Amino acid sequence: MTAGKLKERLIRRIEAQGPMTVAEYMTACLADPEDGYYKTREPFGAKGDFITAPEVSQMFGELIGAFCLAAHERHGNPSSFRLVEIGPGRGTLMADLLRMASLRPDFLKAADLWLVETSPRLRQIQEQTLKKAGFTPSFADRIEDVPEGPMLLVANEFFDALPIHQYVKAREGWLERLVGTGPDGSLQFGAGTARLPDADLPPHLQEAEPGTILETQPASNAIAETIAARLVQQGGTALFIDYGYLKTAHGDTLQALRNHSYDNVLSHPGEADLTAHVNFEALASAARKGGAKVFPPLTQGEFLLRLGLLQRAGTLGAKKSHSAQEEIRDAVERLAAPQQMGELFKVLAISGNAGSLVPFDD
Repeated sequence: MTAGKLKERLIRRIEAQGPMTVAEYMTACLADPEDGYYKTREPFGAKGDFITAPEVSQMFGELIGAFCLAAHERHGNPSSFRLVEIGPGRGTLMADLLRMASLRPDFLKAADLWLVETSPRLRQIQEQTLKKAGFTPSFADRIEDVPEGPMLLVANEFFDALPIHQYVKAREGWLERLVGTGPDGSLQFGAGTARLPDADLPPHLQEAEPGTILETQPASNAIAETIAARLVQQGGTALFIDYGYLKTAHGDTLQALRNHSYDNVLSHPGEADLTAHVNFEALASAARKGGAKVFPPLTQGEFLLRLGLLQRAGTLGAKKSHSAQEEIRDAVERLAAPQQMGELFKVLAISGNAGSLVPFDD
């Protein structure tokens, strides 16, 4: 990819058609067919731009596997169900999940494995990862394309990459934030004329100061509602894990990551990963709108500790070298410590039917 190629195209588009919304900018940066970030780069791992929890340690995916085993049992051990991951990265989480699930042969026999992934390049990587683990996935572009039937679904760091809208408080109301060009032709933020509907404004933000930014996530909410409606109609449980906040709040959380460092959001379109914090209150509300039972969210640290992270770390480190045990301890800290991923990341579970669900009912 030619450096700056997408940026040049976006500037020409803005000059011809006018400023674009933040959601349109994110979509172009991440999913442009020619120069989008996920179409052209290897984002994951030490050689990419960021490291996700499954890449930190196998324990993460294994504990998600333990959760899925409990959820399968909760639903009466159906003899056939769809095991689905949306946004499966390199397939690492699913490979670790299935290794844990091998403790229950009836679970593996019943599972029909589906990955929801639009990138042909990432599909190849996922297929290779799971082939090494002895599994062959089917692929879908959208959750709607996964065949009917009961479903256990996992989404780890999926919603944070979906496009958001931003609104800025002005004297005349909340105006949509746009990406345009400045006098020197560079990309810059500005405000348009479209207003945030009053119904979408939480009461506690009515008196926000001018210049305050509020983010909305209609794309994420629509997917959560779709998944919820399917779970109600056909049975199953879904698990959403992402970084974000539990209650709607103001603030600009849009960020760019490039070579494991923060980057200016407008500097390198298509060459940096763009994400925003997930509003779990809005996600839960959308799931309830779809009819699902929504369990009170947990922090990632609490979720993993309740599932037995410390016990699994002890088993994994038994009879290992001191250095290997230190690596395992470091992984536990990174996954669960409040000052690392433990507090920032939240876990939301939704289900098609009522009743308790481990570990949310602990």
